[in-house]
Amino acid sequence: MIKVSQVTKRFGRVVAVDQLSFELDNAESIALWGSNGAGKTTLIRCLLGVFPFHGSVTINGIDVGNHGKQTRSLVGYVPQELAFHDDARLGSSMLFFAGLRKVDRHAAANSLSMVGLQGHERKRVRDLSGGMKQRLALAIALLADPPVIVLDEPTSNLDASGRGEVVQTLCRLRDAGKTLVFASHRPDEVITLASRVLVMEHGKLLKNTTPTELWPTDAGIQTLRLHISMGSDEAAATILRDAGHVVNLNGHGLCVSVPRNRKAEPVSVLTRASIEVRDFEILDDIQQSPQENPA
Repeated sequence: MIKVSQVTKRFGRVVAVDQLSFELDNAESIALWGSNGAGKTTLIRCLLGVFPFHGSVTINGIDVGNHGKQTRSLVGYVPQELAFHDDARLGSSMLFFAGLRKVDRHAAANSLSMVGLQGHERKRVRDLSGGMKQRLALAIALLADPPVIVLDEPTSNLDASGRGEVVQTLCRLRDAGKTLVFASHRPDEVITLASRVLVMEHGKLLKNTTPTELWPTDAGIQTLRLHISMGSDEAAATILRDAGHVVNLNGHGLCVSVPRNRKAEPVSVLTRASIEVRDFEILDDIQQSPQENPA
């Protein structure tokens, strides 16, 4: 379905995506995992044909660089930041976007049904919960019934309830045969939704792996935010990755996702490397079960 070969994207002297390659089969789901600035959003925009790039991307055998409009018709895109008119009603919003996509009202009703929003057409956008707004964005992305859904941090601004709504909806779409490409910083989403994970850093592909290889445990996964001595974050991240830990740098500390029974390991690894951990906090507690993991 998707073939990416040696994709490179530069912004001046900055290499945002560096010779990245992967393939994705029909009805497969892949997560993009990495620190802020790893190149996830840039890669997504290359897949959509929004950014020019070196290398090649094909979707269903069609070249994105040469036939961007045609390939975008195969993709439903859900951005991280949503923009809706707060006073508009949900049904009116759907019909507006249906007109832009040149599909009829039956397609709009079907999209709302697919994301569990049928019956809410009279609600104003401002009265929707965060999870409902994100599902509305997903319904708009599904209007033309595209085989591929691309999402950039689809639950980053949602509470636990909203995240659950969106992830359940994406699970249904995946099980119905949609191909998913999504960026996420939450291990629970990756474990639940992805069959494979691309681990990125500084635009490079570090690993093409699976959720079970990243987190080989049936115990819960916890994410720790470590506060490191000033100027040592990058070095600490490298040391932890070399020790087998899953690490993100997000600008507010260094986040490490570990089994709940191994929370002390990252601190011990850094202490042995003479890197001081000034403080830490637990961001979440994720229960994993074998049934939840599609890999």
